[in-house]
Amino acid sequence: VQPPDPDIIRVLRGHQQPITCLVISPDDKFIFSAAKDCSIIKCNGKRLCVVPRGKKGTEEQQPGHTAHILCMAISSDGKYLATGDRNKLIMIWEAATCKHLYKFTGHRDAVSGLSFQKGTHQLYSASHDRSVKVWNVAENAYIETLFGHQDVITGLDSLSRECCVTSGGRDGTVRIWKIPEESQLVFYGHQGSIDCIQLINEEHMVSGADDGSVALWGLTKKKPLAVVRQAHGTHGSHSLQQPYWISAVAALHNSDLVATGSHSANVKLWKSGEGFRKLEPLFDIPVVGFVNSLKFSAAGDFLVAGLGQEHRLGRWWRIKEAKNSICIIPLKRKAGVADSS
Repeated sequence: VQPPDPDIIRVLRGHQQPITCLVISPDDKFIFSAAKDCSIIKCNGKRLCVVPRGKKGTEEQQPGHTAHILCMAISSDGKYLATGDRNKLIMIWEAATCKHLYKFTGHRDAVSGLSFQKGTHQLYSASHDRSVKVWNVAENAYIETLFGHQDVITGLDSLSRECCVTSGGRDGTVRIWKIPEESQLVFYGHQGSIDCIQLINEEHMVSGADDGSVALWGLTKKKPLAVVRQAHGTHGSHSLQQPYWISAVAALHNSDLVATGSHSANVKLWKSGEGFRKLEPLFDIPVVGFVNSLKFSAAGDFLVAGLGQEHRLGRWWRIKEAKNSICIIPLKRKAGVADSS
């Protein structure tokens, strides 16, 4: 992949507050984004539909979130969109029309991660209540709850298998939940709070933490295969130097390309070389603000970053010059490289 020309990065505005999460439709045609302003926007370069913030107390009449939306997921057939908020609610929408379908309740704290199992309408949700729940969206049904994390769950992902992976914040663990067996595997490797996680393929995943580290994992090893410390460098004066927190990670599925985001004024692209035992930096893409969400298009021809003046989970810092926006970053392959798909 070649570094993009900064002039061809498209910036889409629309949210009034920091973007917290985004997804790309499976056919790569639409981007859905959500923000601290509690709104959801569907766009394809133009705004196609906006689900505005709901009014507190009128949740029953008009379907909109009334609390920060923290996570979203889209089913692999592009039919359903799920969004989760700080108010413990999961909303299900028809992705084509943005029509509200159902509301799932049951979590006892903020909903922090959502993912559909590929090829199904089974939805996994993770929460600050430390549990993972399983739902059948097509049947508007709750299936089961899984416990194990000792701290808030900060992120969740899944692919085709009937299992999901989660990052457990300050409990320092990454977990794989095998749904049919009702078992879990526990992985250790970061020093700080593990804040984001993504599967690269059915056997490997990448995670990022607030100690500035990025880790690559194989599902058969309890410890990371590779760790890059201070992946985005440090900030602050000499005596008070802190690593830049890793606030978002993304992987181009079934490839060796990984992206990481922080508030270090860039998104970094990495190559997971040598059987995922190494993370080699490729190049930086300049963006200003907190990178709160990163997603590769299915075809791998663009990367989308959701930016905000603040971190998606809090207001520890504010980057005034940042725009609450979505950046669409085109990715060009080097000439002569065969297309893997």
